[in-house]
Amino acid sequence: MSEEKKEYLWKTQRPYNSYSNYFKTIFGSRVQKLSIDAGFTCPNRDGKLSFGGCTFCDNDAFNPSYCQPTKSITQQIDEGMEFHRQRYPKANKYLAYFQPHSNTYASLDVLKKLYSQALEHENIIGLVIGTRPDCVDEEKLDYIAGLSKNYYIMLEYGIESCYDKTLERINRGHNFSQTQWAISQSIERGIKTGGHIIFGLPGETKAQMLEESNILSSLGLTSIKFHQLQLFKNTAILKDYEQNPQDFHLFPFEEYKEFIIDFLERLTPNIVIERFSAEVPPRYRTHEGWGNIRNEEVVSLIEKRMIERNTYQGRLYK
Repeated sequence: MSEEKKEYLWKTQRPYNSYSNYFKTIFGSRVQKLSIDAGFTCPNRDGKLSFGGCTFCDNDAFNPSYCQPTKSITQQIDEGMEFHRQRYPKANKYLAYFQPHSNTYASLDVLKKLYSQALEHENIIGLVIGTRPDCVDEEKLDYIAGLSKNYYIMLEYGIESCYDKTLERINRGHNFSQTQWAISQSIERGIKTGGHIIFGLPGETKAQMLEESNILSSLGLTSIKFHQLQLFKNTAILKDYEQNPQDFHLFPFEEYKEFIIDFLERLTPNIVIERFSAEVPPRYRTHEGWGNIRNEEVVSLIEKRMIERNTYQGRLYK
């Protein structure tokens, strides 16, 4: 492939099923998510399963400054719109993103009240609901399926790993069969369903991580987020790493870039790629890792490398 052809492809097409193109296809323009902290918790934080949460977890590292449970949902939406206008001025449609902790972990009456408050806002066209596979049941899924007939609704499950041994080690509190059940029940009801997975969790080899491309391809997900493992201060996984560094594969960026492309080649082209990596403020990190590289730059570099390798999402998918 000539250099001119590579440059043309990079500027006009994308070698993977991108989230931005997905929304442009549905809505005709950019759609921006507005994070909301509605004060939820998790069953492995409040003692139902355990205390302390998942070993890797620090929700504060990902929360925007405006996102506080002491504020009403309406206030968080208004402040979120103002926050994002500076960075994404072309966005004119918004989704309320119930993000921190498990946002279906309450009674159905409470969920109805909170979701309704968001959907009543004149600028909100739908919801993204982040949760755990063990925090949904058929009654809640039936209600969410009903909402999805009139609004854009995405249920986003924390999958994290497809291996029970890993899930146990990171104190996830559920097994992979529960993940499969929740996803299949959501899809059967016509609910758009996303997933989140972490690369570099303790005990997993690169070969095992690559194999997850086949497992995830079989689930029927609408979209997926990838996240390189980052070690945050005052987390249990940091202590695990300090005691067992040989069990961890912390990806340098150049290695991760090649790995994620290898993964995309094996992944079904039907899954929309929402995110390749995560970034957090330096004050949460225990080591430099990738430094201060922004997500936009990560995306650009991965796309360019895919064109250089003359490859695309699903090239090796069977």
